[in-house]
Amino acid sequence: MSTAVYRGKVLTNSGLLDDALVVTLRDRISDIRPAGDYNGPATTAEYILPGLIDLHNHGGAGEGFPTSTLNGCRRAARHHRAHGTTTLLASLVSAPGDHLVEQTALLADLADEGEIDGVHMEGPFVNSVRCGAQDPAAIIPGDPELFERVAKAGRGWLKTITFAPETANVDGLLRVCSTYDVVASLGHTDADFDTTLSVIDRATKMGVTVTATHLFNAMPQLHHRNPGAAAALIDAAALERLFVELVADGVHLDDRTVDVVWDTVGTSHSFFVTDAMAATGMSDGAYILGDLAVSVDGGVARLSAEDGGTGAIAGGTSHMCDQLRRHVQRGRKLDDAVSMASTTAARALGLADRGSIAVGNRADLLLCNNNFEPTHVVRAGEAVPADPVVGE
Repeated sequence: MSTAVYRGKVLTNSGLLDDALVVTLRDRISDIRPAGDYNGPATTAEYILPGLIDLHNHGGAGEGFPTSTLNGCRRAARHHRAHGTTTLLASLVSAPGDHLVEQTALLADLADEGEIDGVHMEGPFVNSVRCGAQDPAAIIPGDPELFERVAKAGRGWLKTITFAPETANVDGLLRVCSTYDVVASLGHTDADFDTTLSVIDRATKMGVTVTATHLFNAMPQLHHRNPGAAAALIDAAALERLFVELVADGVHLDDRTVDVVWDTVGTSHSFFVTDAMAATGMSDGAYILGDLAVSVDGGVARLSAEDGGTGAIAGGTSHMCDQLRRHVQRGRKLDDAVSMASTTAARALGLADRGSIAVGNRADLLLCNNNFEPTHVVRAGEAVPADPVVGE
């Protein structure tokens, strides 16, 4: 029997407990109570929060989930876990079909090990005019047969797919989503409002959960006479029909753009993602995302242009804890920020035992100091080792 005790300000569904104990038994939270006069052994921290959840993550620590070996992908996953992300989907990018099948099978092996919690297939059924950092040469029309090959290779670990609402064979893609219980995430799109809404309607009728891939990024800007996909996604999220991702790192989105969604959709149907890539946790320099060269300067990743300049934003370099800290320190309420960084993503993925500190939930904890910097991380009741990047 493995029991551990953690003491600090504990954020629960009922609010912040000023001085409380969280007791874990094996991989579960077994008790939450006021500390009172308890003087036994405990790991202490200023704040104890639920472990964070990232449903869109391409890598870190110098490694990328779309192309790295099993060891490299394991290193990337452990890097993010050491920074408080206790549930993570490994994101692919647009690539030839055979590669997607092979890399998904590799990532399924990593999920079998318990290192990640599933796979996110971003592309290749997206719009090349909104490719962002997706390789336009790898983008193809919607192909349900290829999608099903990838789903089968994932052995139940393929959890989400990003496709453009205007791609071909959308109904076929949605049928595969329904069959294999995959979330349909709409993005990298040039679709108008009505086309986007139509796909949302069809997905809903088929019982498929819908999200928006990095809202605002890789889609047309909002316009008062042509609202486009972004407006359709915001409207549907405000009506609690889908969830929207926000890369709330201050690079992909201005903080006030995040505020607009936060204050209209609310925290129940919007959540943070990092869109992290290999440079996360590393110094500036040259990296790759899929088959594309990326240059990182000042922590901002952009595609490397042939003329020596830089192109589109190419993923993020933040950890989920960085986004949580950023928005709490700029004045957002802690419980709302935790919802955005953990609770809502758990709901979107159907993980009933994650995203909050409650008796019976999996023992995923993020212990922080006053600046919301991680001091200890616990995943499924086990202390998470230090960041593999540190000391290199």
